Amino acid sequence: MRASRLLSILLLLQTRGRMTAQALADEFETSVRTIYRDIDHLSAAGVPVYADRGRCGGFQLLEGYRTRLTGLSPAEAETLFLSGLPGPAADLGLGDAMAAAQLKLLAALPAEGRSGAARIGSRFHLDPIGWYRNADHTEVLPQLAEAVWTARRIRIRYDSWTGVVDRDLKPLGLALKAGVWYAVAQSGGKPRTYRVSNIQALDLLPETFERPAAFDLPGYWQAWVRDFEDRLYRGEAVLRLSPAGLKAICNVSPVAERAARAAEVDDAGWARVTVPIESVEHAASDFLKLGADAEVLSPPELRTRMGEIAGRLTKIYAPDKS
Repeated sequence: MRASRLLSILLLLQTRGRMTAQALADEFETSVRTIYRDIDHLSAAGVPVYADRGRCGGFQLLEGYRTRLTGLSPAEAETLFLSGLPGPAADLGLGDAMAAAQLKLLAALPAEGRSGAARIGSRFHLDPIGWYRNADHTEVLPQLAEAVWTARRIRIRYDSWTGVVDRDLKPLGLALKAGVWYAVAQSGGKPRTYRVSNIQALDLLPETFERPAAFDLPGYWQAWVRDFEDRLYRGEAVLRLSPAGLKAICNVSPVAERAARAAEVDDAGWARVTVPIESVEHAASDFLKLGADAEVLSPPELRTRMGEIAGRLTKIYAPDKS
């Protein structure tokens, strides 16, 4: 354990520069006293690490020192193979690069680690696309990825909710959610989210831009997803479900599945479930899939709408008495 931590401290100092004892202790969830002992061991092993005292002090390596001790453990190499998704990499125009990188990684591993890493691809397959869906059209994605990487401005023609619009953007990042690519780009001074498949045309502009130093893509994405779901589900419906309906509603949507887990089940096996909904029309379309295994109890307008649709279906499928 100590040897692994010593190597990690060395690599952290090499990649991040100066770090305080407290920062290193927080990183490895250990005490400051332990970090001081680890630094002593590194120094005794000939690693040129020294300390600067004061408020802006900390440990750092002698300028110009680089360690060649960067070997991967078998588990680390296997993790890298598992993380390589061929579909998304190909979407970004990096399919060949990923294959070449994996080949080089295999060649660099010792024989005992090579077989384990190679087995990953034959025994685990990650498919990010949801059921009953095709992957989005992503023809502009390689250009978009280049713009993100090189901080190039772009001009797009975008099919938005209100119609087709032209936008000049500063692309900050890309996110893949459930097989759908999204671009995060600055427009009007603040980040916005664009579905890549809705981009009808994209031009790389010659101008570059200064990427905001404080922009955090994972943090932005998590906050945007929460806000989007809050805005999307503006109401609630209460349903009474049979045992079969309780199972079937899990296929309606992720929020319906979460609601089903919190269901109140009576002695007869029927459940009372409160489900977030977008609108009456969306909910009616979703809940019709459950057939007679679901009864909408509220809101009244949704119950009325379900009755109207059921009445029309009854007329269409009523036996011909002529």
